[in-house]
Amino acid sequence: MLRQEINTLLTPIHGFLHCQTPDSWIDAAIQPDNQSILLRDHANCELKASQTAMWLIRKYAVDAASGEQLLAWAKPYEDFVYRRIRDGIFHARKNGLSAPLTPKAGFAHGQALIDKMVRLIKEEFHHFEQVIEIMDARGIPYQPLEAGRYAKGLMRAARTHEPATLIDKLIIGAYIEARSCERFAKVAPHLDDELQKFYISLLRSEARHYQDYLTLAETIAGEDIRDRIQTIGEREAELIQAPDSQFRFHSGAPA
Repeated sequence: MLRQEINTLLTPIHGFLHCQTPDSWIDAAIQPDNQSILLRDHANCELKASQTAMWLIRKYAVDAASGEQLLAWAKPYEDFVYRRIRDGIFHARKNGLSAPLTPKAGFAHGQALIDKMVRLIKEEFHHFEQVIEIMDARGIPYQPLEAGRYAKGLMRAARTHEPATLIDKLIIGAYIEARSCERFAKVAPHLDDELQKFYISLLRSEARHYQDYLTLAETIAGEDIRDRIQTIGEREAELIQAPDSQFRFHSGAPA
C-alpha cells in the first residue's frame, strides 16, 4: 500500500521534472563522509523554504503589521541558525503566528497566497525541527554550510518586472519542492531505517507544496504559462545534470 502511494505521488512529479537525479549524486549522498552534510543542508533547505514563503507573503500579500508577525514567527529558527542561540528554543513554547494575517488591499490573490504559504511554512519549520532532532540524536552538531549554486541559478531565470517576477518565483518554488520530493524518494532506500522512514514521510507534504506553488502561479498569471514552466524546468535540469564541485541536497552531478 505504501509503495502504491509513493508511486502515485511521484508519477506527476516525474512528469513535471525534466530529468531524474543522476546516479552519481545518489552514490555521493550515501557515502558516510557526506551524511552530516546531507542532514545539515537538508535543515538549511527547510529553513530557506519557509523564509522564501514568508518573503512572498510579506512582499505581496499582507500589511506591515502582519509582516512583523511573520518575522517574529521566524525569529527562533533564525536565532538558532544565524545567531547560534540553541538552548531548547523549539521545545520551550509553541512556535506559531500570534494572530491571523491581514491581506493588503489591491492584490486579488492575497488570501490564497497567505493560506497556501502559511501552511507550507508551518510544515517546513516542523521538518527543520525534525532534522535538528535527528542530528542531535546522532551527535552531529549543526554548523553553517556555504550555499550551493542551485537556488541562485534558478533565481537568475526569473524575469525582473511584475507580475512576471512573482509568477516565475512561484514556478521556481514548484521546481525546488518537486526536486526535493524526488530526491527524498531516490535516496531513502539507501539510508538507515530511521532516515528512510523520515524521508518517505516527507513525500506527502513536499508533493503538495510543489502543486500549491504551481496552482498559485497559474491562478495569478490568469493565462497560459506553459512556456515559462518549460524554460525554468530546462534550467533546473541543467543545474541538476551539470558537474558540481560541492555536494549539497540540491547539487548537480559530483564533479
